[in-house]
Amino acid sequence: MPRTAKEFLELAERDHVRFINCQFTDILGVIKNVTIPIHKAADAVDHGLWFDGSSIEGFTRIHESDMYLQPDLDTYTVIPWTEGEAKAAKVVCDVYTPDGEPFAGDPRGVLRRQIKRATEMGFKFQTGPELEFFLLKERDGRIVLADDLDTLDQPCYDMKGITRSYDFISSLSKNLNGLGWGNYANDHEDANGQFELNFEYDDAIRTADKAIFFRYMVHAMAQERGLLTTFMPKPFSNLTGNGGHLHISLWDPTGRKNLFEDKKDPRGLGLSKLAYQFLGGIIDNAEALSAILAPTVNSYKRFEYGSFAPTTATWSRDNRTCAIRSLIESENSTRVELRTGASDANPYWAIAGMLATALTYLVLTGIGIWGNNQPVGWAFDIINFVWWIGIGHAGTLISAILLLFRQQWRTSINRFAEAMTLFAVACAGLYPLDR
Repeated sequence: MPRTAKEFLELAERDHVRFINCQFTDILGVIKNVTIPIHKAADAVDHGLWFDGSSIEGFTRIHESDMYLQPDLDTYTVIPWTEGEAKAAKVVCDVYTPDGEPFAGDPRGVLRRQIKRATEMGFKFQTGPELEFFLLKERDGRIVLADDLDTLDQPCYDMKGITRSYDFISSLSKNLNGLGWGNYANDHEDANGQFELNFEYDDAIRTADKAIFFRYMVHAMAQERGLLTTFMPKPFSNLTGNGGHLHISLWDPTGRKNLFEDKKDPRGLGLSKLAYQFLGGIIDNAEALSAILAPTVNSYKRFEYGSFAPTTATWSRDNRTCAIRSLIESENSTRVELRTGASDANPYWAIAGMLATALTYLVLTGIGIWGNNQPVGWAFDIINFVWWIGIGHAGTLISAILLLFRQQWRTSINRFAEAMTLFAVACAGLYPLDR
């Protein structure tokens, strides 16, 4: 990957690129973009690409609107379906204020701060998404399924159903591989007109970058064919909704050792103590995380008893009605799948919120940077947590600390996990955690 503006320009010219799409998102996860001709690429890298932040949902007010995009050169990718004089590449950008500071409300920046926190604790965080969508068309002023013959009562993995949409699915698969994402499976999902295409896991920020672009790509390619798509969680009351599942695991800093894996697990599930406590943190804060993972009223209509959507804040080896299930398919593949998320959730917020709660829970249960369960270690973990969320929020710890002194340990732990992690998630979006 290019490291300087000169290297960036040379690589783009070698690829015969004529335009650069500079990608970012608003606070809701809607993809935004500024397209620049290739001769302005070096200038964008050296000086940023200025834009009106007041026009972006959740960014700034009109009297403080100047902001700029800083391209992340590691994300440079040629867009495979563009060619000739319109050939384009894309880069994902970070958002900055005029003072040169990262914008605290940039969803990508929020996730980056949580990744930094995980790195400081000795973890490399890997995620893989599963994003379901419906393929649709407009007829007589109504939105209907694109395939009139897709009417089976149980269409999941239907060969005929995916064959009738083969042109779209195969082209989408080809473009995923053209982007270098490693598409490995495509299938007709549980609802009529519903599909899912899977690509390889990656580090958390790259996964979120890909999820944002994937949703755009699906829409764009459908529109080229006169079709429509939706990632809406529950577009049809009589059909299964669209989930946005996340497969998650922690690795050592080298990325070679899966820290969720333990073949000597006394429960026989192959999970490490770290994995159990990580998923415990998510479950303990499932209600709070729902505001991020299922951000709209429509999101909650997806949660139905007897469906594939989770209805309980529990975990299981292989029960799809639980919020989390554990998976082991081969060597080093141990992971947990978070099934609560909707397909239209902002992936940066979703991953950051989930990681924030899990990491805080690890700290509170003694697996944090001090790595023990002794009272002294607990004290230092608490101090570090206060530092992370900002000293201005230390008041939220008072009741839990008083409970500690009164030796009401279990109640205190619950109070920490319930109250403080909510503030961690909130502060992740409002305040830099590394200040």
